[in-house]
Parts: sequence; C-alpha cells; structure tokens
Amino acid sequence: MKLGIIDYGMGNLGSVTNACRFLGLPAEVITAPATLDECTAVILPGVGAFGDCMAHLRDHAFVEPLQAWIADDRPFLGICLGLQVLFAGSEESPGVPGLGVFPEQIRRFRLPPAYKVPHIGWSRVHAVQPDCPLFDGIPPDTYFYFVHSYCAAPGLAHTAGVTTYGTDFTAACQRGRLMAVQFHPEKSQRHGLRMLHNFAHWLQTGATDNGIEDSTRN
Repeated sequence: MKLGIIDYGMGNLGSVTNACRFLGLPAEVITAPATLDECTAVILPGVGAFGDCMAHLRDHAFVEPLQAWIADDRPFLGICLGLQVLFAGSEESPGVPGLGVFPEQIRRFRLPPAYKVPHIGWSRVHAVQPDCPLFDGIPPDTYFYFVHSYCAAPGLAHTAGVTTYGTDFTAACQRGRLMAVQFHPEKSQRHGLRMLHNFAHWLQTGATDNGIEDSTRN
C-alpha cells in the first residue's frame, strides 16, 4: 500500500505527512501526475482559496489525472479545500470550474450576526452514513477542527457527515471509494488520527476494524 499526498504548490502537506508518519502509514508526497499510478490511494489536502487551488492544480497538470482517478473509483481522500474542489464551483471564485465530481456549488456561510466567518475551531460532526469507514470507532457527534469560510449544503446525495455552525453544512462526503472531509483530521487530535487510520485500514482490507485495538490513543 502507498498513500500519495498530492503536492500542487499549496496545502497543509507538512501536517498531513506528519500525521501519516505518526501512524506508521506508507505515505509519500507526490509532485508529478506520472507517479499517481504507483499509489494505492491519493490524499488531496488544501488550504487557501478555491480559485488559487484550481489554478495550481492546472499548473501542475493534476486536473485531468485526478478526474480520471476519481472516475475510475480509485481511493481518494480530500481534506478541507480538497473537499470543496470536488464540486462544480464556488462562490469564492466565480467562473472558476472545480473538478466537477459533484454538481453542486460551494457557498459562503450565511450566518446570524453572532457567528463569525471564517468558522475556526472545534465543532461536532454528525455521521449520517453509518457505514462510512471514516467514522468507524469514532463516537457519535465527535468534535473535529475546522478552518473555512465556504461550505457545501447539507443533505446532498453524497453527504456522509453534517456539522451545525449557525446553519447545517456538509462536513464529510462519500461516493464509492471517494471520501472527503471539510475539517482537518490531521489537526483533530486522537479522533482525527483515528480517521486517517480508518482510511488506511479500509484500503488494506476493504473493511472497518471495530475488533482491533485503537492505536491512536497514545
């Protein structure tokens, strides 16, 4: 097994790589699309603006290879902006197409005055697809760490987790072997590490691992 962490010139590569290293996962930073075929799965991390992210993906020739990877239902995990670029577009960057895996648009938060934007901090994630392997062994409504100003609507066909911050939004997606989260598992302490562990275990076995000891407790 080999996890390819995509380096397209922006993103939280260090924290994701360090989290994988802590868990003993065979992860490697991928800088060229030609090396994707050496990977069992790819992780697309992201911080920053939607338009900048898509521009960097285009400049590094990752757009079409990633679209082909996902169309072939090969394992994929998007993190934060790596979830948002799966959609058709975003209000953050009008006219800039995303990867177009999902047809909906990413919207800016429209919140009551008491809520600040960006949404920064810990919020509960409610799993709505109980069989999603990412949530295996994670207590219901666990807190994860978020940093974002834009979000996907809740209740989509591919919504796997929902968070409430003044309004409900999609915090996790799953469609086949594609998964993505709006929060940062690599910054979410034990339960975030457990989520990365779950993704790797599912790659190896195609199953969840409720029966084994949680190695993320230390």
